[in-house]
Amino acid sequence: MAHLEVKREMGRADIAAVSELLEAAGEVDGHPPLDEHQWLDLVNGGRHDFAGLVAWEPGHERPVGYAQVTREVSGTHERTWALELVVDPRHRRTDLGITRTLLDAAVGLVAEAGGGHVHMWVPKPTAASDALAATVGLRRGRELLQFRRPLPLEEQPSIDVRSFVPGQDEAAWLEVNNRAFQWHPEQGNWDLETLRNRQDQPWFDAAGFLLHERDGKLAGFCWTKVHPDHEPPLGEIYVVAVDPGFRGLGLGRSLVVAGLDHLAGQGLTVAMLYVDAENAGALRLYEELEFTVDHVDRAYVGDVAASRSR
Repeated sequence: MAHLEVKREMGRADIAAVSELLEAAGEVDGHPPLDEHQWLDLVNGGRHDFAGLVAWEPGHERPVGYAQVTREVSGTHERTWALELVVDPRHRRTDLGITRTLLDAAVGLVAEAGGGHVHMWVPKPTAASDALAATVGLRRGRELLQFRRPLPLEEQPSIDVRSFVPGQDEAAWLEVNNRAFQWHPEQGNWDLETLRNRQDQPWFDAAGFLLHERDGKLAGFCWTKVHPDHEPPLGEIYVVAVDPGFRGLGLGRSLVVAGLDHLAGQGLTVAMLYVDAENAGALRLYEELEFTVDHVDRAYVGDVAASRSR
């Protein structure tokens, strides 16, 4: 039986122990166990109502499982809870014992905090993922498709871009990003702290953060990212957007092509990106650029009632 520790703040030793678990799981699964938002919550102290649930079993030096919940609060979106969990590959059992323990406890914390809407992201979900989510009242929600294609791209860039300048371009970029993604629950309400957290990450490279300007204004951008720990290394179109005032000019495609050209120039041979499965326009664009689906990530969603003890 796993013993759970609930951490409202993660100390250095806690982060180190959980990071070791995440690294082991990532090597086996071929993808990061936590999405970037949750990873930054772990290492930077969390957002609202953060809780890290660390599962231990006797005789093991590192955690056998970990779950994390944070309450997301943004200006235009409802308050929701993000939930993710991972189990050490050596401790995954057909009865999903540790997974169930973590999930039940995480949902219980949400109920104790007053309940609310929960979304739980699961990379590469299976029928077992559907069944597990159903045990706590969660159902299928949004799906993200990871697309990949080989590099280089035959099509050449058709617009001028320049690299992001830290200390100069933050305000303009935040304005365009939040205007372009005002509908998006994760991307649409960034602030300077959120952006600087990304700039502080080892992967950040301003040279691959491409801006396109027209008439002295930021019209769009293509932010790229490199995953050197993948085999082969992957170049990612991390975020791409066009300011609403410049839509209809074909800039989206041009920005993606510029980003792919930059990644190919770094010697990368494979590019990837994520797109919402319901974003018909983006799907059409990426299919035209000969991207193909590598895998699906799925959010399971549902409403958790407040516990009666509140």
